[in-house]
Amino acid sequence: MFLYVLLCCVGVVHCYGNGLVSSVCGSMTPNHGSNSAQTSTAPFTVTADNTTFKEGDQITVLLNSQPGDQFEGFMLQARQVGSTTSIGTFNVADSNAQLLSCDGAASRVVSHKSNTKKSVIQAKWTAPTSGQLSDIEFRATFVKTASTFWVGVKSSTLAYTGTSATAAPTVPSNPDCGKTKVCFSHPSSCDPTANTGCYFMAVQTSSNQSKMRIEMFGQAEGYVAIGFSDDQEMGNDDIYICGKDSSGNLQVQHAISTGKTAPTILSLGNVTDIKTTLMNGNTINCSFTSRNAISTRSRATSTSEYYLMIAAGPSNSQGNIQIHTNKYVSSTKANLQDPSQVVTSAEEFPAIVKAHGCLMLISWMTTGSIGMLIARYLKGVAKDHGCCGKDFWFMAHVSLMALSVTATAIAFILVFSYARDWSGGAHPVLGCLVMILSLIQPIAAAFRCEPNHERRFVFNWAHSFIALAIKGLAVAAIFTGLALFEEYEEDGWMLKVMGGFVAWEALIYVLQDLNLRAKKKGNAAFTKLF
Repeated sequence: MFLYVLLCCVGVVHCYGNGLVSSVCGSMTPNHGSNSAQTSTAPFTVTADNTTFKEGDQITVLLNSQPGDQFEGFMLQARQVGSTTSIGTFNVADSNAQLLSCDGAASRVVSHKSNTKKSVIQAKWTAPTSGQLSDIEFRATFVKTASTFWVGVKSSTLAYTGTSATAAPTVPSNPDCGKTKVCFSHPSSCDPTANTGCYFMAVQTSSNQSKMRIEMFGQAEGYVAIGFSDDQEMGNDDIYICGKDSSGNLQVQHAISTGKTAPTILSLGNVTDIKTTLMNGNTINCSFTSRNAISTRSRATSTSEYYLMIAAGPSNSQGNIQIHTNKYVSSTKANLQDPSQVVTSAEEFPAIVKAHGCLMLISWMTTGSIGMLIARYLKGVAKDHGCCGKDFWFMAHVSLMALSVTATAIAFILVFSYARDWSGGAHPVLGCLVMILSLIQPIAAAFRCEPNHERRFVFNWAHSFIALAIKGLAVAAIFTGLALFEEYEEDGWMLKVMGGFVAWEALIYVLQDLNLRAKKKGNAAFTKLF
């Protein structure tokens, strides 16, 4: 039993022997059971090779032990004086060290790989290239043994000497569009000085395309990104992201998009003269100079023609970007060395998507509605007159509803062949329910019992209920679909017209129902008289 307890204790005190300590990067305190940090002066030091820094500077940091002392584990990070959030990124070449994520960002922490004895660790720290910066200090935790460790050992303060007002111009300089800059915006040719709903990017390249001055502007809760692509679909695109970090400050990142998943963040590379402005908490404006070669399909290319992309969306509390809520792509490739060309936005909704919407509108606001009205209120018209032993009302009802189901199936196939994926949200869910119920309805009708069967009422009620459900779901799907279109319209007229049409149709049903009840009462009264 004593041996078992001893082994358990060993498991506790060495739970971070592999150095994977991201979970405690905020407190920097090892989880060594009941042991607490030492309050005496640590026999270890943290030193930097410089006393000042500015944006993008690289600082060499040394962790040293005094003669006769060694440490088994450690954690190193940089923080602004008085802050509890890590800042900047590290690089290490030491085989005894590894990089870890902290505060939702990669390479923010340096830690040990094993509990072997160490005397010296060297790491290189790179300062952020944007954001509100101030004086920093390096902090480290040293673990001598499982029960003996020091937390928050500090280096000397490094004074910030950069330009704290790294603000971009209030708006991009779009008067130069068509003269010295290739510009792309949505809505097309919108003016960010007058329209806060304008999403804008501009690229000014040198003659050999070795240097680009890039500007981006747009409204978003988290980030605005621009991209260079070989096609109009996301995936294998060279992108730059201007977004909020975990502290709410704007930062510029370089990445390559991977399509349906979050982009892969790359080293910022040769990017300088970064200027950022955040207005009203959600209007993002960034500009910078990049000497990075544009790389698409994971390889550098020499062409100067690309589709231009703008995307915007939210970020989480750690500063990681989430799926975009707005995306705009140029209608043609833009030659970055030909500012005179006019770059326009591609149609937000291609013809195949519009065809999907039209077919659904025809199905459930025209043919489907007429078919339901005929079945409920016009059975008495031309009664006992028809074709092939069936009344005219029945033939009309079946034909119109068959047309509605066929058009719904075609619309369903069209949109899925275009998207090739599940887009999320309420609209596709509603559409799938409509499609499923639309297929169930004719199948159930094909196996209905005879009109005079004692259980025919079960079919009648089920048929009516499913029809009502389809109608309600279809109307909801149409409204949510139109809402997607309305994101690109200012007056919202489509939803208003649709609302009026639904109200008019509902009024027709009410009046017809009242008329039907009145006729039944009149017939009943006439029967009593005679």
